[in-house]
Amino acid sequence: MGVTVKRAMNGLATKSLLMVGLRGVGKTVLLDHLRENAESAGVETLRIEAPENKSLPAILAPELRLALLRLSRNAKAKDLAQRALRGLAGFAKALKVKYGDIEVGFDLEPEPGLADNGDLEHDLQALLEAAGKAAAEAGSALVIFIDELQYVREPELAALITALHRCAQRRLPVLLVGAGLPQLRGRMGDAKSYAARLFDFPEIGPLNVEDTKDAIALPVREQGADAEEAALDAIYEATRGYPYFVQEWGKHSWDVADASPIKAADVKEAGITALDAGFFRVRFDRLTPAEKNYLRAMAELGPGPHRSDDVAQVLKVSVTALAPRRNNLITKGMIWSPNHGDTAFTVPLFDQFMKRVMPTFVINGR
Repeated sequence: MGVTVKRAMNGLATKSLLMVGLRGVGKTVLLDHLRENAESAGVETLRIEAPENKSLPAILAPELRLALLRLSRNAKAKDLAQRALRGLAGFAKALKVKYGDIEVGFDLEPEPGLADNGDLEHDLQALLEAAGKAAAEAGSALVIFIDELQYVREPELAALITALHRCAQRRLPVLLVGAGLPQLRGRMGDAKSYAARLFDFPEIGPLNVEDTKDAIALPVREQGADAEEAALDAIYEATRGYPYFVQEWGKHSWDVADASPIKAADVKEAGITALDAGFFRVRFDRLTPAEKNYLRAMAELGPGPHRSDDVAQVLKVSVTALAPRRNNLITKGMIWSPNHGDTAFTVPLFDQFMKRVMPTFVINGR
């Protein structure tokens, strides 16, 4: 990441970074770590989490305002930063009708003709270009960090990609570092066919056996305790190396153990109750009964991925009838399609949870 930022600051061609992976693999932690590194190198950053129910302009505008205010304190960049702030004022006012959720303070009056056409794709290009010029004048870069990027709507993704492309063409130091579920790769390509040329897509996955054991054993030893090899094996077996699960299982195994070393029996007693009550349940409770039933049918087939027609056969319903339900689950970030016609959980081990929480499911509406 440091090399990428330096190349951008020197006006050299580089790619933005979009990390993809299932829930619980540590994408958000990595995103924040990269941001801390960027800030320590003197880079201006924006940190955004994309919710399902807010527009990109609404989440981008307040953070961009703060970054531009910081840049305006740089003597060399002051004039260009203030021009970008005027552009932001025009951007917000022009798009307020279309995106009613935009709420941002205006530090300066809009500059007529700057990012104020009312067309997101056109205006975002002009706005990020103005911001990029200010960052370049300050000898810095502007890096936008967005978590849960898969929730940004396709037209807004297209506008963001176009704006980043324009900045790259102008050799301006504006980059995107994003994190999202695996379907993000496809969504970026659907939004703009040339997206693959602008981004690297590193895949973040589970830890291997040795790294999982180290993730438990090393912190335990730092506390003057130890864990038996059988306990470490049991944690890997239970978590399959997914970092969030490793963390939770390690914590509860520590809480359960009466003394060092932590034993396999402690790991077993720690169980999965906390994950069921928190990590899994919070996602389950957002679903409609029909959506829960679909996921339970998927779980009946195993971890996946599964063909959509196989799920339909389990439920004894046509694939066409299930299509809206499947699309809603994709929109909610519960499942994704690794290949055409395939369906997979975005939450590791969710098939096991579904069997615990729903021992039975409804077949053919009965």
